Amino acid sequence: MYTVLGSTKNRTLRVIWTLEELGVTYDQVVGDPGSADVKALNPTGKVPALIVEGEVLPDSVAIMTFLSDRHNALTFPGGSVERLRMDGHIQFLLEEFDNLLWVAAKNSFINPVDHRAPEVKPVLKWEFERSLKRLEERLLGEFLMGDAFTIADILAVHCLNWAFTAKFPDASETLKSYAKRCRGRDAYKRAVADR
Repeated sequence: MYTVLGSTKNRTLRVIWTLEELGVTYDQVVGDPGSADVKALNPTGKVPALIVEGEVLPDSVAIMTFLSDRHNALTFPGGSVERLRMDGHIQFLLEEFDNLLWVAAKNSFINPVDHRAPEVKPVLKWEFERSLKRLEERLLGEFLMGDAFTIADILAVHCLNWAFTAKFPDASETLKSYAKRCRGRDAYKRAVADR
C-alpha cells in the first residue's frame, strides 16, 4: 500500500515509526537525500517521501498526519478540541525544536562552507534550552496528550533524539523519562531495527 523513501538516520524515522505504530504494511527504499535510489523514484531527491496511489508526497509531518487520519489512530478527530491541542503541540515542536535543529545542521555540514554561519549555533542552543522548559510544561501525563500516544509524541521524541546527537542542551530528567518511555515502545524498536 505504501512505499517510504529514506533511511531512519533522518526525519524518515518519524514516518517509519508512525507506520509501525499503525501496524500497516509498507516497503522502504533506503537511501540518503539526493541518492540515486531516491532520485529514481522522487526526482527532487527529498526524503522522507511517501509513495501512495502513484504519487510521491514529501514532508514528514504531513505524511504522519495523513497516515494517522487515514487509519484513524495516533490522532483525534478533525474539529475536536483534542485535535486542536495536538496540532498546537506539533506546531510548537516544528517552530521551537525542528526548525532550530535544522538551521544548526545547515550551518554545520549541509550548506557549502562559504554559506555557513557557525556563530548562529550558540543562539539556537539558547533558544532550544528555553523551549525544553516549555515542552516539559506541555506534558499532560504519560504523553503530550495525557494517556494517548500520538504523532505529536513521535515528533517530540525524534527532535529530542536529534538534539542529543547534535549536542544541544540536555533535557530535564522529566523529558528524558518521557523520551525513554516512548522509545521503549515496540513500534519504535521495530522502526530503528536494521532493515
